[in-house]
Amino acid sequence: MITRALIILNVVAFVWELIVAGPGMLSGNSSGVERVLQMGALVPAYVIQDHEYWRIVTGAFLHGSLLHIGVNMISLWSLGRFIESIAGSVRMAVIYALSLVASGLAVVYFSAPDVATVGASGAIFGLFGALFAIGFKLGKPGMELVQANIGILVLNLIITFTVPAISWQAHVGGLLTGFIVTYAIFFPPRRVQPAVVDAATGEGYETEYQEPQAR
Repeated sequence: MITRALIILNVVAFVWELIVAGPGMLSGNSSGVERVLQMGALVPAYVIQDHEYWRIVTGAFLHGSLLHIGVNMISLWSLGRFIESIAGSVRMAVIYALSLVASGLAVVYFSAPDVATVGASGAIFGLFGALFAIGFKLGKPGMELVQANIGILVLNLIITFTVPAISWQAHVGGLLTGFIVTYAIFFPPRRVQPAVVDAATGEGYETEYQEPQAR
């Protein structure tokens, strides 16, 4: 299960942070923060000037506090299981990976060059975008899904743009990428119903319909 594996990777990375950077990392201790930077936090200047492109990936598996990783992993568990059950594990992995990279690139090119960014929220917003793409693809039942979650998305975007120290670049980049990628690669299975007899003419015809399928 991809969702479970991603959560395990994030938790292992956080434990590694605590071991290497020390408890001071949680309180913003300067030495602890410096070690997190060395471990792979995403800093645009390091990527552009020093070509440390690997930070786009490593930064998405590092977190700044217990609250930070806790909120992100709860969101990943909730959204990830849904997307994986509907789209399948392979598509889920593709959506997450591309959203992660795109959110990182958004930080690199649209954020301040010397500001460090960590966290999985960019990729998780990609799953949010995937949820809406799946909703649009599923027709009427999907639109009910969209309507049920639009308020949550709006609230998250308000928080993104109003709370300090949150990277709106990562969130927007991940959200848009998750939607576009999912809309491109997710196709609800099509089945053909048995011939139906028209009561008025007595002629038979076939009708197609779409339904979601868990994989």
